[in-house]
Amino acid sequence: MSALTRRSFLKTTTAAGLATLPATRALTALSRQDALGVRGEFPITNEVAYLNSASVGPVSRTVRDALDSYADERMLYRNPASRQIAKASARAKFASLFGADQDEIAFLYSTSDGENVVVSAMDWQAGDNVVLDELHFTTSFVLYRELEKRTGVELRIVPSRGGRTGIEDFEARTDARTRLLSVAWVSNRNGFRYDLPSLGELAHANGAYLYADAVQALGTFSTNLHDEGVDFACSNGYKWLFADFGCAPLYVRREHLEWMHPDRHGYGQIAETLPDHRFRLKTNAEKFEHANSAHGSIAAMDAALDLLTEVGLDRIEEHTIALTEQLYEDIEDLGLNLFTPPGNRSSIVSFYHGLAPAKLSDA
Repeated sequence: MSALTRRSFLKTTTAAGLATLPATRALTALSRQDALGVRGEFPITNEVAYLNSASVGPVSRTVRDALDSYADERMLYRNPASRQIAKASARAKFASLFGADQDEIAFLYSTSDGENVVVSAMDWQAGDNVVLDELHFTTSFVLYRELEKRTGVELRIVPSRGGRTGIEDFEARTDARTRLLSVAWVSNRNGFRYDLPSLGELAHANGAYLYADAVQALGTFSTNLHDEGVDFACSNGYKWLFADFGCAPLYVRREHLEWMHPDRHGYGQIAETLPDHRFRLKTNAEKFEHANSAHGSIAAMDAALDLLTEVGLDRIEEHTIALTEQLYEDIEDLGLNLFTPPGNRSSIVSFYHGLAPAKLSDA
């Protein structure tokens, strides 16, 4: 295969970065440059070769319209009930699209909130351990180092080899005192995608739980959270869901809702008001929504989920993987070294370019 020119490289990488974008309401005719019929929804594609969806995904026209409608409602206050309607709608759509039940989904503010909620609910004892790998996002290292200092819990970090870690690497560090395995389902560093069911089996065989940071995963391939073996997972709207900051869906497998207690409290948890300033609190995942939600972000999520559903997660995955496989070959033809391991199935491709950051930015 011949090496890519700069122009063809940009065309291919742009497609890879945008392949998981949702379809327009009326899908356009498929073409080589717009195989999923999505470009009309994203004006940014007329301006730049956008390659940064793993950091922040662009907002579509449909999501922009939803945000405008929310702002109009806030300005005129004509239908305050619309906020709760959008929230219930987004919860139902998210659960349906990603294979969960509505009562297992809470809307938090950030992915970091999600892991903190899980860790705060657990009864840690000195000598317990938590296992994660070096491809994880920075927040998790900060969280567990602080837990280590406060409680005497041991943090065990699994090293990567060739851009990946295997189940055997986790097995070597997991034992009867392991309470939690925590991974980025798809690593933000190089796109490595974990086999969650295998990790779930390992965790559960040792009496531990499995947490997945799903922010680089959900929206890029078809999945059913009930089948993934994961106990907890959290994502956010502003990457591959193409919504906005401030709406982070947390999935908690139903069997854990009874023992998990929120780490903060407020009126949002009230299911029933009783005499003498007493309350019956919610028992489903909504108990983690202690206060006002980011309703504008939830409105954006509600609209974005419609678009993802319309184009179809199976089609998104098929098209994206074809593009990334093409990129693997072409990057190697250019003489560059991949950080993403071969055979990996995710929307992120990382490679070593050897340029100074300032020079790369100028290019």
